[in-house]
Amino acid sequence: MRYISTRGEAPALSFEEVVLTGMASDGGLYVPETLPSFTRDALADMAGLSYADIAFRVIKPFVGGEIDDTTLHQLIVEAYSTFSHDAVVPLRQLDANHFLLEQFHGPTLAFKDVALQLLGRILDHFLKKRGERAVIMGATSGDTGSAAIEGCRHCDNLDIFILHPHNRVSEVQRRQMTTVLADNVFNVAIEGNFDDAQAMVKASFADQAFLDGTRLVAVNSINWARIMAQMVYYVAAGVALGAPHREVSFCVPSANFGNVFAGYMAYKMGLPVKQFIVATNANDILHRTLADNDFSRRELEATLAPSMDIVVSSNFERLLFDAYDRDGAAVAALLERFQHEPAALAEAPLAKLREKFSSHSVDDATILEVIREAHRRTGELLDPHTATGYRAAERARANAATPMITLATAHPAKFADAVIEAGFPGVELPPHMEGLLEREERFAVLPAELDAVQRFVAENRR
Repeated sequence: MRYISTRGEAPALSFEEVVLTGMASDGGLYVPETLPSFTRDALADMAGLSYADIAFRVIKPFVGGEIDDTTLHQLIVEAYSTFSHDAVVPLRQLDANHFLLEQFHGPTLAFKDVALQLLGRILDHFLKKRGERAVIMGATSGDTGSAAIEGCRHCDNLDIFILHPHNRVSEVQRRQMTTVLADNVFNVAIEGNFDDAQAMVKASFADQAFLDGTRLVAVNSINWARIMAQMVYYVAAGVALGAPHREVSFCVPSANFGNVFAGYMAYKMGLPVKQFIVATNANDILHRTLADNDFSRRELEATLAPSMDIVVSSNFERLLFDAYDRDGAAVAALLERFQHEPAALAEAPLAKLREKFSSHSVDDATILEVIREAHRRTGELLDPHTATGYRAAERARANAATPMITLATAHPAKFADAVIEAGFPGVELPPHMEGLLEREERFAVLPAELDAVQRFVAENRR
């Protein structure tokens, strides 16, 4: 299995190389050169398997033999043994044909755990084999950081530096990161927004001289292994509801687009999917692009769903690469235009996307309304991100006869302020997080300046 860049200029890499590299040298993102596929029989054979066994079958072709089968299966089993539910991502029925895929049973109560518990183990495996150390540098709008720290805190060969926007994540999200006092964990609060933090991470990957030869590794959704691991729950959920014998649809709360792109990859591999619905909050670049062909930046709005407060959806580039028939030059030209002025997709690629994708945008007032409504109708207490998906699934659904699976991306306890604002007394944290709000914190506050951040990383790595 070889991987190529969405901008067409970087060299093709192996799985091990692409996991350790993250972003391509031409500024693009890596995708498989050829996509493996599942026959109907292969999908049907997954019915009733454990999540770890389904994961092994989905992931193995992408690894291409670079991790032996016994070790790969062991890494997968270890990763998902950290979840509090045996199904890892269980389905819960909301009404006659609408289901919630609960992705919050991992250590940090968010969907990012599904990929990052595995990615940390894969990285440590490759680094140990090479006799190398590496530095992880990532930006988070809330959930990626804590999941990355939890996935890497026990890794012998990694130091991890996570940048989050100062005072722009929930208290629970912040404390899940800043109360991890391991020697290899460093948290940095940036005096800016998520996009400022993401831009500094990207600039650091583009020029790594500040690390004097130490490898810099990405664990956000730039890293292909994140997408690979996230494909699994689409396959598992689809098979549980009757695939390949019938189609299913998915509604995905979306910001950086990595989660829904993983579903699209599962579809391209053979999972029968009728429709993907992209749910956004008021930061709605994905909705505007799909609905109105308005591919342009707008000022960031702080919302009740802070993990979706993103202006630039990095992983959308991977979907554009497919929509433009893998023309890296065309994708690069479009994204260059986007940096400087409002842009629009060409007619044919946009039409291709609209065949499979719909979208809907939800504002803060509606998020609160949906939290109350969903609880009244189903007894489920939704976090604000999942609430955007619940409403989008109702508004943009193409066919009521097709099972709709809305991804519940976080536990409501992570966003207790929004739940309280919706009129509920609050949400208890799970037992393993008891006392979180009283634990000692450790983090640095830095200006949104690349030199200051890079100096901090260089001085504090082990």
